[in-house]
Amino acid sequence: MEKTGRKIYRVHLEEDEKQCLQDRIKRGKGSAQSRSRAQILLLADEHRPGGRYKDKAIADIVGVGTATVERVRQQCVLEGIEATVERKFQENRKPRTLDGESEAKLVMLACSKPPEGHAQWSLKLLSDKLVELEIVDTISTETVRRALKKTA
Repeated sequence: MEKTGRKIYRVHLEEDEKQCLQDRIKRGKGSAQSRSRAQILLLADEHRPGGRYKDKAIADIVGVGTATVERVRQQCVLEGIEATVERKFQENRKPRTLDGESEAKLVMLACSKPPEGHAQWSLKLLSDKLVELEIVDTISTETVRRALKKTA
């Protein structure tokens, strides 16, 4: 990105944009990632009094790597401030197999008496019973294990 020594992606913030980013940092609004991205943009602003900070200095102040600073500047120039600071919605994310209600049913089932011929519930027995009771269509034993570990 800086092969010629000149920045390709330069951040130029308007006064209202600066104020919005400063408010985000002061109020602690949003995630830690969005606050650090806001801080990066404020420090990388070309119109900053005293000039912009170098990427290495920004990285040291904010506590991130220089590659992160470069990516934040690039995203700001290409996609805008809001897209840079706000988290992206993950569209391709698979929905959870167990929601809160079905997890509660799993815990109740695990705490109940095991089926005839078994001393205790196994993960396989629990997953088969959840399908049999039509709580879920399909479920892996690993999902059952994680849900029980979380609630234990």
